Formats: sequence, C-alpha cells, structure tokens
Amino acid sequence: MPALKLERVHGPALREVLKGLRAFNVGVLGKLDHQPLSVTLNDKGRIIGGVIGETFIGWLFVKFLWVAETYRGRGWGKLLMEAAEKEARKRGVRNAYVDTFSFQAPEFYQKLGYREFGRLDDFPAGHRRSWLTKAL
Repeated sequence: MPALKLERVHGPALREVLKGLRAFNVGVLGKLDHQPLSVTLNDKGRIIGGVIGETFIGWLFVKFLWVAETYRGRGWGKLLMEAAEKEARKRGVRNAYVDTFSFQAPEFYQKLGYREFGRLDDFPAGHRRSWLTKAL
C-alpha cells in the first residue's frame, strides 16, 4: 500500500515528480521545446536589472522582471521586455504571459500591450495578483 510522506521540495522527490509530469505532458503534446530565457541590464559589470523567463509550447512566460530602484522610470524595463519578446519571437513563440502583484507593475505591462485575463483579490492580503497576456 502506498504511503504519504511530507518532504521538502528538492532532490529525489522533485526530480521524480518533474520526470513523471514531463513524460505525461510530452505524451499529450509532443515536443515541449522548453528553453530558459534571460536578458540582463548591466552597468560597469554589475547587473542592475533583468528579465528571467522561459519559452515552451509556443509561449513566453516572464517569471521575473526587476530593475534597480535608481534606474527605474528611464525605460529600461520596457527595453528588457522588448528584448525578451524579440528573442521569444526568434524561437517561434507567438504569445506571452506574466503574473504580477498590484504593488508591483500591472500598469507597466498594460502599457506594453498586455491585457489582464485573471485575478485573485486579497492575494496577498490587501493586494491582488494578476495574470496578463499579449500576442507577440
């Protein structure tokens, strides 16, 4: 009889769960073409901003976007996103999505042409989490 075991998400547990999920997904979808994507903004050898994401099954997912506070409001975030989207298009990607909190940058993404398709209110308490998408 199988037994439940509570574990931290790392090592063998993580590898086995991901291996099983990938095998299932490939069986349904075929090649996933999963590739990491990152674009960084550097000043004098120091990273002061970046986009971290991934492309797979025809989509770009933007996991993280950050620009150092002293560089914000100068268009660097827009340039980072444009560079990530350009690389995604080179990979044959046709759509992008991102999630963000209300205290982060939903309006920023909307200015770039993203539209909200989902929202969780009071997540975290007093704020909301939004998912946005854009055709590339």
